[in-house]
Amino acid sequence: MLKKLTDEKQLELLDILKTRFGNNKKRHENLEWSKIQAKLESNIEKLGTLHEMEITGGEPDVVAYEKTTDTYIFYDCSAESPSGRRSLCYDDGALKSRKENKPKSSAEAMARQMGLALLNENEYRYLQQLGNFDTKTSSWLKTPDGIRNRGGAIFGDFRYDSVFIYHNGAESYYAARGFRGSLRV
Repeated sequence: MLKKLTDEKQLELLDILKTRFGNNKKRHENLEWSKIQAKLESNIEKLGTLHEMEITGGEPDVVAYEKTTDTYIFYDCSAESPSGRRSLCYDDGALKSRKENKPKSSAEAMARQMGLALLNENEYRYLQQLGNFDTKTSSWLKTPDGIRNRGGAIFGDFRYDSVFIYHNGAESYYAARGFRGSLRV
């Protein structure tokens, strides 16, 4: 469960998010910060998740708005996979299967604890349209059941001006691989 942020921490986080929003207009053309802030202030629990995204190096930012549901969508927009969420295998099943040298957690477990959803392949490709992300790192992605049921998991990165989606054993973990999440507010 996420800790409730103090009023001071909430204001500090909102200031960080507002500054990032203003510095990255390409990610959210035609959106107004005042409406996003009002939505966040009426969903204080979501600020806890955004705080977790921020302190683990995710640099969350608004990347889309769904008019039909009045929902703002935040993604981790750090240049590289969030530094506080690396060296993780894919999920709990993969973590349990490791006999030695187990990582501290899994990407799915950490995302769940933070209140996030892992980006899927389509979301990751959309993110890459907003900038060049993971040019030196990679990020676990929500893996389709057909791949996961066979022991694999997928991840993405950006190399040679192209988005690549690869596979690995779900139990693998690397210092340069973390995960990116999304939050709907």
